[in-house]
Amino acid sequence: MSDFDHRVGVKEINLVTRNLKLNNVTEDNRSALMEEIDHLFGIDEASFNMEEKSIYLAYDATNINLDGIEDIIKKHGADIHNDWWTHTKEDYYKFVDRNVKDNSEHTPWSCHKSPPGAGRK
Repeated sequence: MSDFDHRVGVKEINLVTRNLKLNNVTEDNRSALMEEIDHLFGIDEASFNMEEKSIYLAYDATNINLDGIEDIIKKHGADIHNDWWTHTKEDYYKFVDRNVKDNSEHTPWSCHKSPPGAGRK
């Protein structure tokens, strides 16, 4: 795949996928919740499985993070499922999102590189 296979604002190298169980999702708030998430800049794909009460997300972690998505989920009256496994995954996802964002902003450094102005004359 290339970057052209994704939505605007999503690069293949920064793409992450997330699966989380949710509470308090009904037919009424599900469509508004998913529509708002689907229109966020950096979201590549978003879907909700009503049987399992779980949300699937694919997004560019440099443009959006799980905290912003959780705010939208809570705004619509739903919440992240309150069990050990879901909270463990949620914390891990947030850790990885932060690393992806930090690594995208990092400028590599090498000790083998000549210092500025040390070139041959």
